[in-house]
Amino acid sequence: MSLRERKKQATREALRSAALRLALERGPENVRVDDIAEAAGVSPRTYNNYFSSREEAIVAGVTAERLFAADRPLIDAVVAHYTEPPPEALMLLTSSPALRACYADSTTAIEGPLADAIVARAPDADRLAAEALAAAVGAAAKVAIRHWLQAATEPLPGLVVPAGSLPDLLRAALDPLRPALGAVLT
Repeated sequence: MSLRERKKQATREALRSAALRLALERGPENVRVDDIAEAAGVSPRTYNNYFSSREEAIVAGVTAERLFAADRPLIDAVVAHYTEPPPEALMLLTSSPALRACYADSTTAIEGPLADAIVARAPDADRLAAEALAAAVGAAAKVAIRHWLQAATEPLPGLVVPAGSLPDLLRAALDPLRPALGAVLT
C-alpha cells in the first residue's frame, strides 16, 4: 500500500471513529458533520470526500472494515462482521430511521474485502465468480438485517428494540449460499 493510500485509510478511520464516539456521547441527532471533521482533525470538505452524511460515517464506525481471516469459516466471519461491534453501538443504530436504513445499505461495503478473501482462500477461483458470490452474501446480509430491524418493537417513543437474534437471522439468510461458497472454496 502506498503512502497516499495509508494516509487515506488513516483519515477514513479517524473520521468513522470520531463519528461513532460522538454519536455514542451525544446521540446521533446531536452530531454535525463539522463536529466529526473537527474531532478527526480534518476540514469539512475533506470529510465530504469520504462520507456523504453523518449517518454513513456513524455506521462506518460500527461496521469498520474487518478482514475475513482464513482461520475462520467464511459464513462465521460474515456473521461476526455484523455482530461483533459493541452492543451499545448496535443499539445506537436502532435509535434512528436514517441510521437503520444506512446500516442495511452498508452491506455492499463487504463485497470487495469478501471477494478478496474468497480469492485468497481459493486462488484458482475466478475473480468474477468471487465478486458475484460476495455480492450474493452482501444481499443475504441486507435481507437479514432488514428482517432484524423490521421485527423491532418500539416500547418507548424513539427507542427501537430489535427482535430476534441477528446472528441466527444472518445464518438463515446465508445458508442457501453454502453450496455455492463450498463449490468455489473447495
